[in-house]
Amino acid sequence: MKSYKVGILGATGAVGQEMRKVLEEYNVPVSELVPMASARSAGSTIQFHGKDVVIQEAGPAAFAGCDFILGAVEAEQSRQYRDDIVASGAVYIDNSSAFRLDPEVPLVVPEINGEDAFLNKGVISNPNCSTIITMMAVAGIAKISPIKTAVACTYQAVSGAGVNGMRELQNQMEAISKGEPIERKVFPAQIAANVIPFIGSMKDNLYTDEEMKMQNEGRRILHNPDLKVNCTCVRVPVMRSHSIAVTIVTERKVSIEEAKEAVRNYPGCKLIEDYEGRCYPTPLDTTNQDLVWVGRIRDDLCNENGLTLWCCGDQVRKGAAANAVQILQTLIKE
Repeated sequence: MKSYKVGILGATGAVGQEMRKVLEEYNVPVSELVPMASARSAGSTIQFHGKDVVIQEAGPAAFAGCDFILGAVEAEQSRQYRDDIVASGAVYIDNSSAFRLDPEVPLVVPEINGEDAFLNKGVISNPNCSTIITMMAVAGIAKISPIKTAVACTYQAVSGAGVNGMRELQNQMEAISKGEPIERKVFPAQIAANVIPFIGSMKDNLYTDEEMKMQNEGRRILHNPDLKVNCTCVRVPVMRSHSIAVTIVTERKVSIEEAKEAVRNYPGCKLIEDYEGRCYPTPLDTTNQDLVWVGRIRDDLCNENGLTLWCCGDQVRKGAAANAVQILQTLIKE
């Protein structure tokens, strides 16, 4: 079996560390792992398949000879390194938002539009985490009848803000239990015992950029340029795994049983009808695995062609690291 030299750009962050873990779990044929980070981290080591691997400073020298590079850095850094990565001959699978709406860059969820990955010109984008989880939950239904509109409310774990977001929730929970003052640096309001109905930055239409991703990225993933989405994104005091309540309206009426069957048979999805005595998943149920769990499928009471459902998925894994590795797998299987 052919093996590949794989780099991880941002290997010391939460998503980068998860990418390394998923590469091991999926037994991807990696001949050499090249973890990359800032000059501050260069020279230290990480474990891969039980062996120490030295972290290299990100740059052209580290990119050289790589077949694939998984990106786990912020959009600004991703833009900074893109040209050098492409010049090196590697395929760059980027988890940031930098190129998601670039028509020259495929935006891929392998189970839904994996064939788009082969249209790459050196760069492939990983969609937004909540978008991935939601699109996975509704993709099977969309095959029965195209989706015209969706109204979504996301309940996003603090892992979406990285390691520092998780640390802030933990510190605030401990402070509450001890009766100590609450400190906040990552979120605009206290997140422990609270929710924050605003993620990202405000756009001219009064929605945030995070909320608009569901529509703009969903159109590309589903190959549905006319899809309209109304989304509200809420940060909740959950460590890991995002949840979404979504109501979709399809071109023709899709029955509850048709929808259940579509979800039940869709790769990467798990239909919840009776799990520990309940008909719905929770974030904890879906943590540290890659399936999107879907439950509470029911008719919308406002639109004859509408269906409402609830879904959960691990933001760090299927919403980021695992989806990127699955894109890599799609390419090497071909």
